[in-house]
Amino acid sequence: MTLLKRSRIVAALALAGVLAAGVAGAQEMKFFRIATGGTAGTYFPIGGLIANAISSPPGSRACEEGGSCGVPGLIATAVASNGSVANINAINGGTVESGFSQSDVAYWAHSGTGVFEGKGAVEKLRAIANLYPESIHLIASAQSGIKSPADLKGKKVSLDEPGSGTLVDARIILSAYGLTEKDIEPEYLKPNQAADLMRDGNMDAFFFVGGYPAGAIAELATSEDIVVVPIAGPEADKVIEQYGFFAKDTIPGGTYRGVADAAETLSVGAQWVTSADQPDDLVYAITKALWNDNTRALLDSGHAKGKMITKETALSGIGIPLHPGAERFYKEAGLLDAGAAPAK
Repeated sequence: MTLLKRSRIVAALALAGVLAAGVAGAQEMKFFRIATGGTAGTYFPIGGLIANAISSPPGSRACEEGGSCGVPGLIATAVASNGSVANINAINGGTVESGFSQSDVAYWAHSGTGVFEGKGAVEKLRAIANLYPESIHLIASAQSGIKSPADLKGKKVSLDEPGSGTLVDARIILSAYGLTEKDIEPEYLKPNQAADLMRDGNMDAFFFVGGYPAGAIAELATSEDIVVVPIAGPEADKVIEQYGFFAKDTIPGGTYRGVADAAETLSVGAQWVTSADQPDDLVYAITKALWNDNTRALLDSGHAKGKMITKETALSGIGIPLHPGAERFYKEAGLLDAGAAPAK
């Protein structure tokens, strides 16, 4: 079932609930937006799965009756966006209730360092859960001759849109290999747009940070010979040493058509974050719904990265305070000592 169809079903259930419950039922509805990323990436489909799992509009059947196991009266929606930085800015500005962010970007935002230096710390940023590792993809056309990030010099390279975590990490990778944006022909496009240009011979390489397989890359590989460029060696080790949120990772061979060999790379954690202003009881209920058996089944069957979203790793790599509602759930589940920062 497509996300569009799921969204229509959720909307229909919401309308049915309003008609069945009357005005009082309508007043009990709660809306909760999840800012994700571009539609061609991993954030958006994962956001759609989670939104459907935690939603339980008025009038829907109870979990024990075979219906939704979500939060009663909640209608959650996944919203496409420019990515991590934009999502945090939207949460801070109150235009969305929650969003996905790379672990490094969330830390920099909360502490007012890194890409948020001089912009003011987003002190109310809070974590709901760590979701899955995001692999740094550097995709090049086979004819470009690019075999290492060092080979990007003089090439036309897309770094993703302003406001994305990918752009932040792409700049870090370039710097590790002694390059800046002045050494390449930079473009600032989402991976699907960069892939379209690569098909036409107008793009040598592009960065993407997200779970594999990424839809835009998988589609590109069906019509274009591509290379998953390794990000490894002393330069990658330097990045890990300098930035604690990066870890070594591998994109397995066969992930993308025509790419038989595994590619060493780096990864960061994809995390679900919100504001301290969100009600404790609501975030507690949402966190509880995220980790129930119904959601587990949806994640396992809905996306290749879904199986990596587990309660056991929900607190891994979180460098910002937990939301008190989420903290309460993890305490009850006996997981709080698994590396989480305490709520403030």
